Amino acid sequence: MSLDAFLALLVYAFVTSITPGPNNLMLLASGVNFGLVRSVPHMLGISIGFLVLLLAVGLGLGAVLTAFPALHTALKIAGALYLLYLAWKIAMSRSFAGKGEASGRPMRFLDAAAFQWVNPKAWVMAITAMAVYSNPEHPFLSVALISVAFTIVNLPSVSVWAGFGTALRGFLSDPVRLKWFNIAMGVLLAATLWPMLK
Repeated sequence: MSLDAFLALLVYAFVTSITPGPNNLMLLASGVNFGLVRSVPHMLGISIGFLVLLLAVGLGLGAVLTAFPALHTALKIAGALYLLYLAWKIAMSRSFAGKGEASGRPMRFLDAAAFQWVNPKAWVMAITAMAVYSNPEHPFLSVALISVAFTIVNLPSVSVWAGFGTALRGFLSDPVRLKWFNIAMGVLLAATLWPMLK
């Protein structure tokens, strides 16, 4: 891969990682409700989970889903249902979870990593990256370079969303503002399904 192609890949990885989607909206809500430090496992789960998904797609999983459309449809349905469940949980959250509270918890590392497998935006990112930037003459090297590009960019990008949510905690300490913020985040998260359902 040429330096120009790798730089273009970094730009693609940055734009797709920083723009709104299910992961970033959930991290924004997590930052507001739990703070930055308690959201770190969620951020790491997203980054590592996406890396594993990206490698799987690059090493042939994308071709399997193309060959078996029913499997792809089942994955989409499972993803949509889980996303709606998460949107509902966020929308119904009504108070900050402090250090000593057991009423709520941020998404755990494994939950966030597993979510990448049903996240429509993650699939689009992975399949597009592999289709556009991989080189059939050097498949393993190009998959490795694509994975490196996303590893460099993904964690800092998603951290911005959790950090922004944490910065909003003071403003949203009013229970009415927090309630409406969480409802808005739940609705926006559910709305991320629209491109998948078209």
